[in-house]
Formats: sequence, structure tokens, C-alpha cells
Amino acid sequence: MRASLALVGMLGACGAAPPPPTAAHDAAKALRADAPKANVVALNLKAKDGVTVYGTLYRAAKPRAVILLFHQAGSGKGEYVSIAPRLVAAGYTALAIDQRAGATLYGKNETAAALGKEAGYLDARPDLQAALDWAETQKLPVILWGSSYSSALIFPLAANNPGTVRALLSFSPGEYFDGALAIGPAAGKVTVPVFVTTAGTPAEIATAQSIVAAIPPGKAIVYVPKAGVHGSSTLIATKNPAGAEANWRAVFAFLKAVAP
Repeated sequence: MRASLALVGMLGACGAAPPPPTAAHDAAKALRADAPKANVVALNLKAKDGVTVYGTLYRAAKPRAVILLFHQAGSGKGEYVSIAPRLVAAGYTALAIDQRAGATLYGKNETAAALGKEAGYLDARPDLQAALDWAETQKLPVILWGSSYSSALIFPLAANNPGTVRALLSFSPGEYFDGALAIGPAAGKVTVPVFVTTAGTPAEIATAQSIVAAIPPGKAIVYVPKAGVHGSSTLIATKNPAGAEANWRAVFAFLKAVAP
């Protein structure tokens, strides 16, 4: 039986406008203040079309795997300033990038700012590929982590790079691209474990259902949060005070199973 999202709530399509970034810089500052300390360095990559992809590398001393952290709409690598250090503390190196389709929800998106023009969600695919190409050089298991629109894009990324990815974590996936790219067929080609979670509204259930149904039987872990919000923000206490810690426990249980 294929996995079902019948009990999972969601926030609506990633293609919808993200929460308004009215206090983006204050929020980013608060997240940094709360984040555990980690070995953090800037890491810039070059996409195949020549665009510089700005990133932050959070290095674990003896990493179990490298996790590639991709952000939601209107966002940037700052989405992970409190998330990545917790991954490092658990033994995972993490790379968060600024995709060219993003903005200032969690602080400055350097890739988008340097590009100087608006980019669509699908335009970010070379940025994700650049991160995966870098991760392959690390000689570690590679785990893809997507938030909102990028949680959909990690499926074709994995499908187009067979044998390179250990697992996927997809926070609020859906068919967000108006027919320009169908995610379901790509999800059907993914042969590694997949963790799927969502927020708590019926609209987001419907958005993710087709993707979850397409994942091969036995590969999807669908986590139903008692309290969840859209995308990776479900793990940020300031965004989801009622559910962040419980949701972290589910994430760590999955990571321990796929990259102990």
C-alpha cells in the first residue's frame, strides 16, 4: 500500500505567496542568537550556467553524512541558522544555500541579490545541482532536504542523479509548477527512503497527496505532526512553539535510521 496523507495537514501550495517578511531581519537575528554553536564557514559554488551560488557550510567534526539544505519561496540560507547547528550537534555536516529563487524572509539571499533579476522556482534547479555536485566530492552519504518549493525539486534532483543520494527529507511538497515540471513521475523513480511532513491544513494535504502516492511502496515515511507549519519552519521554535521539538524528534529518528 502506498503512503497516505489522509491524516496529515498542510498549509497550501508552495506556489502561494510566502508569509510576509515584515520582520525578516529581526527574526534572523533571534534565530542566530538561539542557535547552538557550530563550525561555520562561507562556501560559494558555481552553477553550470555560471551563476555564483552563495552558501553556508556547517561542519561536523566526524560527520555521518552531509545534508543539503534548500529553502522555501521568498527565503534564503538564513532559514537554517537555527536548524543546521542542531544537525551538526547530532553528527551531520550541513550546507545551506541561497537559491536564485528566493528573497529576504530570513535575511539577505546573496544569490538572488547578485543575480539582479527575478527568478522562478524552476530556475533554481542548477543551484540545487551545484550543491549536489559539491556534496559528491565529500565522500559521505548525501541527504537532500527541501522546504516548500524546493521540497518538490529534490525529487527530480534525486531521480536525475541515481546512486548519489542516501535519503530525502521533504517539508511540504506539492505539484507547484503549473505543468512545467511534474514531480509525481520523478518521485516514482526515487528508490531511497523519503521523509515527508507537512503543516496542518486540508489544502496542504491535497497539495502533497499526489507526490506521496507516487513514491514507491515502502519508501515513504509520512510524519503527521500534532503541531506543524509550512516548510522547514516547522522545526523553528519561534515559528512553531507548540510543535518544533516533537517534530525534531521525528526528523532525528529518520536520520538515525538512514545515516546512523
